[in-house]
Amino acid sequence: QVQLVESGGGLVQAGGSLRLSCAASGRTFSSYAMGWFRQAPGKEREFVAAIRRSGTGTYYANSVKGRFTLSRDNAKNTGYLQMTSLKPEDTAVYYCAADRRQELPIYRSEYEYWGQGTQVTVSS
Repeated sequence: QVQLVESGGGLVQAGGSLRLSCAASGRTFSSYAMGWFRQAPGKEREFVAAIRRSGTGTYYANSVKGRFTLSRDNAKNTGYLQMTSLKPEDTAVYYCAADRRQELPIYRSEYEYWGQGTQVTVSS
């Protein structure tokens, strides 16, 4: 199995940027597709972005397309979610997830492993 640890969350003003990291340990990180989800208070956990094992393909939720960029460095066993032009509605706990079965999973149920989450708060 793989263990995932997110970092990089914090408080930022609207229009600002943050970069989240997801560090993986355990099995070979390059064997896993990776995704990010977020959950705001009182809401369901929702898909944000996903990236293929090799890093050559990505997919984004419409709400973040053009503002967020997902990348990975398999040599460092780390994935990155660069978030720009942040909005108050981006406020949530952000979770990274990994799956070895699917090429580009976008549904929560498709992911095998999850991190503990990191809080992102965007003030207006």
